[in-house]
Amino acid sequence: MRSLPSSGDHRGRLVMVVTALLTLAGCALILRAFTTPGAPPQPNAAAATSAPPRASDTAPAPSTPTRPKPMAPKREGSFGPILQPSPPVTLVIPSIGVRTSGIVDLHLDPHGKLEAPTDFDRAGWYADGPTPGEFGPAVIGAHVDSKSGPAVFYRLGSLQKGAAVDVTRKDGNTARFVVDRVARYSKQDFPTATVYGDTKGRAELRLITCGGAFDTASGHYVDNIVAYAHLTS
Repeated sequence: MRSLPSSGDHRGRLVMVVTALLTLAGCALILRAFTTPGAPPQPNAAAATSAPPRASDTAPAPSTPTRPKPMAPKREGSFGPILQPSPPVTLVIPSIGVRTSGIVDLHLDPHGKLEAPTDFDRAGWYADGPTPGEFGPAVIGAHVDSKSGPAVFYRLGSLQKGAAVDVTRKDGNTARFVVDRVARYSKQDFPTATVYGDTKGRAELRLITCGGAFDTASGHYVDNIVAYAHLTS
């Protein structure tokens, strides 16, 4: 496993959350239920994108990341607003009916994979990456469904460009993001560099769950759905 490139700011660790893909790719806890009311919504055909070359060929695999020094807030400019670090506590996406509090911290397990939320009614965030509102891609993941029915991100695939995503933080601020696009990727060819790569100076958010067809033989979905959003206020 190769190490992350060295850097004094967030840029050197923008691909460190690649391992989040690994758990979501397996979706070990996300099982298609016979009681679920139909398949989860999927992104529009134009957004359901075939992935570039394999992630393993386009981005280095990270070692266990370390928490960087907090960044001072930047003044809003061409790159948009940037906030100081503060963990998320509530996620609200009005257009798809998501409202979940008590967002749990997720870390890497001994195998280098990101832990999954144990509660299907809660979302989790990659606590060793940027907090929502910091420079870089903050990552929030949640289950799409369970044996008993839809879970937090059941409707993530129906999220539209321009939709608002509000993340209330521990410091009392609410970071408002606006969705740029939603895409579906095969887990076999997940574009790690695209999802977790350089955000070009912006504070961004990635919302991730499983999607695509459900493989009854393996008990997993074959794709991942990723919503890309950027901080506006």
